[in-house]
Amino acid sequence: MSSAVAKTERVSMTSTEADAPHFFRFSLGKRYLHGLLMATFLGLAATGLPLKFSETAWASAFAHTIGGFRTVLFFHKTFALLLTGGFLFHVTELLYRVFGKAEFSLLYGPNSMTPRPKDLEDLIGHMRWFFWAGPRPKFDRFAYWEKFDYWAVFWGMLIIGGTGYVMWFAPFFARFMPGSLLNIVLVFHGEEALLAVWFIFMIHFFNSHLRPGHFPMDPVIFTGRLTEEELKTDHPIEYERLSHEGGLEAIQTDGTPLWLTNFARVIAVGAIGTGFILLVLTLAAFLSE
Repeated sequence: MSSAVAKTERVSMTSTEADAPHFFRFSLGKRYLHGLLMATFLGLAATGLPLKFSETAWASAFAHTIGGFRTVLFFHKTFALLLTGGFLFHVTELLYRVFGKAEFSLLYGPNSMTPRPKDLEDLIGHMRWFFWAGPRPKFDRFAYWEKFDYWAVFWGMLIIGGTGYVMWFAPFFARFMPGSLLNIVLVFHGEEALLAVWFIFMIHFFNSHLRPGHFPMDPVIFTGRLTEEELKTDHPIEYERLSHEGGLEAIQTDGTPLWLTNFARVIAVGAIGTGFILLVLTLAAFLSE
């Protein structure tokens, strides 16, 4: 009897959630681009870390399993090319939209990823809220940590990507650079890459998936949808603005299909699990040096 009641309650809850208003947050193109970024970053981490910690038992075993360190390096370069292609596509699209289609709102305003004074105010307000010294700040479409994550990709492509290509084509760059500088490039590439891996697997994972209210995962980047309650809670300023302007109807959509929800769960759990495994292995290798 109690089992039947519990089952009925679960079905009712699921039905209620499905019938609740949902709104688009990310287009299909943005989700594809994030999927490429996520897959290539995990691939670069899974192949680059064994190269950096090649003397450890786990790195040696991993390389032996897939055909040796030459094979590991091949896949590392392949993931680098895919990531570079996705990054250049994104930058080209931005330049076209700003200068070709005159969408200057991408450079400023509430829907822009450009940092604004309000982001600094939100950061300070958030710190105060953490210590019960003030109210929780109200965020717009993008919070300050989301903008930081976004621009961190540009920094990573400049420093990690740039040094990686210098190492890849070292004979060419050796015509213009002294050998001592190439050694510095090697150090920069390894240390910055390690820092990026630790940041993604600790800070980004927590901000995006493990923070209160979204644990153990936030599927929005995979499904593109969020509920009205999530929009009100996480992005109250955006919700108020859209309500006032009558823009909610334009982004309203049906609930997330079950197959897409399950797909998001599998991908997210796989990515988070892989990230934490690599995090533990690299921390152990780093601390044992």
